Amino acid sequence: MSDLFHGFARNKTGDAESARIERLSTVFDRCAVSPHIAIGNAWSALHYGGEFCLVDEHPERIALSLVFVQSKDGNTGAADPGALGGGATDKHLIYEGLSRVAADAILAGAGSLHPNALFSVWHPQLIALRAALHLPRHPAQIVVSKRGRLDLTSLLFNVPEVRVILLAGDECIACHGPALRVRPWVRQIRLDGDDLRMALEQLRLEDGIRRISAIGGRYTATRLVDQRLAQDIYLTTTANSGGTPGTPWYTGTRSPRLTVITEKEWFEGGSPVLFQHALIG
Repeated sequence: MSDLFHGFARNKTGDAESARIERLSTVFDRCAVSPHIAIGNAWSALHYGGEFCLVDEHPERIALSLVFVQSKDGNTGAADPGALGGGATDKHLIYEGLSRVAADAILAGAGSLHPNALFSVWHPQLIALRAALHLPRHPAQIVVSKRGRLDLTSLLFNVPEVRVILLAGDECIACHGPALRVRPWVRQIRLDGDDLRMALEQLRLEDGIRRISAIGGRYTATRLVDQRLAQDIYLTTTANSGGTPGTPWYTGTRSPRLTVITEKEWFEGGSPVLFQHALIG
């Protein structure tokens, strides 16, 4: 699997390096209204239009950010997320870039995985920024699976040099016990029903995880919001209609209050794209 992974990484890096990444225009930036950390290098500042804002770390909880792209009608679900219209700029600068470059771990629900999934940063300039932040080359991979609807033959679970942590319900552990036993590099943390709080506390205390970028899916994101574990969201809204109807990023009954602290925009293929960084109230 190592050769497969190194080929995968070369392809991802090549795609990112050759992509046309637009320069964002700043509508407003009020990061200073809340405790924050600013990161960046000359390349990222040129394309993002300044330093990128992270919520400040807290000694007693993980800093956890959600990351979503949605169509203009608010849909986040799509067989091909690229069809939502974020384009290369959102993919390489935001989604696979600045939103995760400082993260200790990337968190995804089992439904967000595909056979070749492995979540990292790939553009050489962002790889360099991650190194400058004294972080490992690849963030830890955290997968949430209550019932075990995931394929352990996929890439993410078969690269021993990349740390993987499975937040697993009892059904998941019972379903995949034999496959997990032959993958000792996959750490298991038992989930207590739908409650993610104790699992995240274990990650903080036992695994040294201080900052997480949570990339979906919608149901996992909703649990994180409802349990008051997510502090902010990086949300890209495109000019495209489409996506699977009725798939907003939040699926719960109490829509959170969002306080937008940064707003940027750019044009992708002639159509406007809006990026917002918002605190979750």
